[in-house]
Amino acid sequence: MNFRDDLHEASDWVASYLDRVGELAVSADVRPGQVRAALPASPPERGEAFADVLRDLDETILPGLTHWNHPRFFAWFSTTGSEAGILAELLIAALNVNVMTWLASPAATELEVTVVDWLAQLLGLPREWHGHLEDTASTSTLAALAAARELRPDGVVYASEQANFSVEKSVRLLGLEFRSVETDDAFRMRTDFPLDDATAVVATVGTTGTTSVDPVPELATRCEEAGVWLHVDAAYAGSAAVCPELRWCLDGCERADSVVVNPHKWLFTPIDCSVLYTRKPEVLRETFSLVPEYLKTTDTAEVNYMDYGLQLGRRFRALKLWLVMEHYGIEHIRTVIRDHVALAQRLATELQKRDDIELIAPQSMSVVVFRRKSGEEATMELLERMNASGKLFVSHTRLRDVYGIRVAIGNGATEWRHVEEILKFVDD
Repeated sequence: MNFRDDLHEASDWVASYLDRVGELAVSADVRPGQVRAALPASPPERGEAFADVLRDLDETILPGLTHWNHPRFFAWFSTTGSEAGILAELLIAALNVNVMTWLASPAATELEVTVVDWLAQLLGLPREWHGHLEDTASTSTLAALAAARELRPDGVVYASEQANFSVEKSVRLLGLEFRSVETDDAFRMRTDFPLDDATAVVATVGTTGTTSVDPVPELATRCEEAGVWLHVDAAYAGSAAVCPELRWCLDGCERADSVVVNPHKWLFTPIDCSVLYTRKPEVLRETFSLVPEYLKTTDTAEVNYMDYGLQLGRRFRALKLWLVMEHYGIEHIRTVIRDHVALAQRLATELQKRDDIELIAPQSMSVVVFRRKSGEEATMELLERMNASGKLFVSHTRLRDVYGIRVAIGNGATEWRHVEEILKFVDD
């Protein structure tokens, strides 16, 4: 094995993949078990040359992938890895540090302190808050609700009927009770529900189905009066607040007890990278800090991130968020986000010109949700035809029992010519 040669070969493969990904079918045309059947039944006794492994990747794995880095990937919320983020992942793997305590990797810890502070400034969140990196919003929400349970055990967690399902999953894991709250005409969480039995309320900034923004200021007032923990899931739309004109989406979040934002959704940082902010870090420490003898230190100035969450082993995620910000600069990131919002607005405008199409939710951020007026069967047929073509990939949602096609724009390479493919299918 010659590492330098293999490294060059791997980098050539990556560059070639990014050059041609737009020409590949977005979604995989395989049956369940097909890829598994093409793989050896047992591991190899002797290793293969790296070039042969890359050949297997091309021939066996690549055809079975859905390409999230494709400019016509419009499903769910994109987790687009930019070129800078891809290079950062290589550096992270090479350094292979564990950011569990300051002593375990001082520079990695202090870079994490720095990048979460940078992001707080960009989002308009209080800089004095504690912030740290988790893998996904699911883990961040679990940590926040575990802290809330520390203050009010055995209570109820309220969240919108449009909240991400990971909220209910976290509540179940914590042994609490989950209750869904109805939404208004814009699919925003209502505020007129009882809080006398509440452990926490979870508000959403950018719901999965419609990217609706819950009324955080009103919820914050109610939670403050009742002494209830308010957690804000801003995993997707929170990133939009880097644009001053979109910062309204985080109004009231400075009064929450915790907020989660995922740079791996709309800040072009490869998955996984989730930031959890809290104004009550002492409660997280009380919830999670358990220090064995071999990790004890006497320096009280140290920041030991293992004390604020479940993970002891922690990847050097700060490096990729830092590299993305450093390499692209915030103005460029703002420009791409603004372009995505403009593309979604243009798509919504074009769809509304069609007699057989209607939006089933207000267009918001970079998401458009629509259906054929002729009904669910026709809408499903359109979605299936789009995805079966391999030219694009969209997802669906159901809003008050109305089935709709959901288009989410989030890839840094997406242009109008990619989005316009949707209209070709609509008009066909």
